Amino acid sequence: MVFAIDEINNSTELLPGIKLGYRIYDSCVSVPVAVHIAFQLTNRQDAVFYKGENCSQSGVVMAAVGDSASTPSISISSIVGSFNIPLVSYFATCACLSDKQQFPTFFRTIPSDHYQADALAKLVKYFGWTWIGAVHSDSDYGNNGMASFLGAALREGICVEYIESFFRTDPQSKIQRVADVIRSSTAVVVVAFTAIGEMKVLLEELARDPPPPRQWIASEAWITDPNLMSFSFCAGAIGVAIQQSVIPGLREFLLDLSASEAAASPLLTKFWEEAFNCSLTETFSDKRVCDGTEDLNTLKSSYTETSQLRITNMVYKAVYAVAHAIQNAVCNKTNGILQCDKHVRLEPKQVLKELKEVNFSKNGYHVSFDANGDPVAFYELINWQKSESGVIELVTVGYYDASLPRGQEFRINRNLTWLDGGTQVPVSVCSESCPPGTRKVLQKGKPICCYDCIPCPEGEISNKTDSPDCFPCPREFWPNANRDACFPKPVEFLSFDEVLSIILAVFSVGGAFLAVITAVIFFHHRTTPIVRANNSELSFLLLFSLILCFLCSLTFIGAPSEWSCMLRHTAFGITFKYNQ
Repeated sequence: MVFAIDEINNSTELLPGIKLGYRIYDSCVSVPVAVHIAFQLTNRQDAVFYKGENCSQSGVVMAAVGDSASTPSISISSIVGSFNIPLVSYFATCACLSDKQQFPTFFRTIPSDHYQADALAKLVKYFGWTWIGAVHSDSDYGNNGMASFLGAALREGICVEYIESFFRTDPQSKIQRVADVIRSSTAVVVVAFTAIGEMKVLLEELARDPPPPRQWIASEAWITDPNLMSFSFCAGAIGVAIQQSVIPGLREFLLDLSASEAAASPLLTKFWEEAFNCSLTETFSDKRVCDGTEDLNTLKSSYTETSQLRITNMVYKAVYAVAHAIQNAVCNKTNGILQCDKHVRLEPKQVLKELKEVNFSKNGYHVSFDANGDPVAFYELINWQKSESGVIELVTVGYYDASLPRGQEFRINRNLTWLDGGTQVPVSVCSESCPPGTRKVLQKGKPICCYDCIPCPEGEISNKTDSPDCFPCPREFWPNANRDACFPKPVEFLSFDEVLSIILAVFSVGGAFLAVITAVIFFHHRTTPIVRANNSELSFLLLFSLILCFLCSLTFIGAPSEWSCMLRHTAFGITFKYNQ
């Protein structure tokens, strides 16, 4: 934050002629302390923590940057919001803070947990895990984040075996109970929506009696923490993280610090003494006195490591967002030249109004806020992979971009390693998939992911995996032995080259021939008394019907068709009726 303000104050393009001042408070991740700070911000009465030549002593607070945790941010925003003082957080991710009815002056440069929960649910679904366990911090961050995740998981068809909440200050017995639930569960995948403090105490408890291999799915709060990477049984963990970034000039700024400059600030004094194991103030301590020969360039610590900047960039963007809002409020372009009135009486509500319209890019990173005060969500997918030396390293394997069309937000572009360093995706399901030929029947009293596979009944099939129902085959089809497909019923008919067909044809033609001869004889002797006595007209009709009856049998020989089937039954019925 100090670097960003120093950069802005030396800029000729942003707020030219105007210097920004600042006060730094430590909330100690404590709600009471955060509330005390919030009242100090509103009553404008507090000693300046860091004084410099560019800082005004007026005490007028235009905006606040912070807090790093959701719960303190809720408390601070609830108070300063009544005075229209905007609060721009860089690490408070609770989705509840997007509610503009409760927090009208809250903004953040880190995405809301609403998007993180959606990303984690899509990640779990992508790898086919439908049976998982879930643990979360018993805080606003953990409770609201897990609630969002459970809603997203339900939409994705994911079942949760257990949900456990805890806080780092809970009794050891409760932490042990959570660890025992993880050890005894059947779910291989565990989603941990926790802060670093809670995750540390949980992993320490699990390390005493390591559980069966578990695939950890991490929230952004702990996936990039280097201290947790020492727990080797978590190798293969995967989660979402804030985008890695570069801030030009930051490393040089951090290294440009002498012992005398550090001694002028209580915060820097503590850092210097811990980094070099010497004392700047206490001459009677056990540590040696710092002699000024200490060199930050030789120091290897998180202070000098600027290649993995994530949350730091969120702070950087928050400061620049406030600066751009102030510039929009007090500066105007005249003939293409930006002119700022440093004597204007600026009110926090003006900065609040301009923050809603902020839209700029810095170092290639876009900064803007939606109607809820949230930025566009973009996460990197991080995988804990073991190097050849056995050290766990952070590897970016994909990303989640909420600005992309639905269904395209989630991408993986690199190979992952899983629990125990394996390359095969672990399986975490309550029940194995039901193969074709069976149907799913839910187990009584269990989630929808737990079911039995029942074979399809006689005459029915299922032709896809995890089919909820079986269905009968069409009329002209039979199910196969596995009951996973229908095949046509065999068509059996008399062909003309079969013996039975030949015999039938001979009798049919012979009978018709005899009937024709009889009709000819009757016709020849139609004037004789005996023919006339037998009603010759009726006799001819009967003989004609008899001929057709004999010939009808020929329609039953050969491959059946729609027309032949209709003809054989119709013709036989009509001719037989006439014969009666």
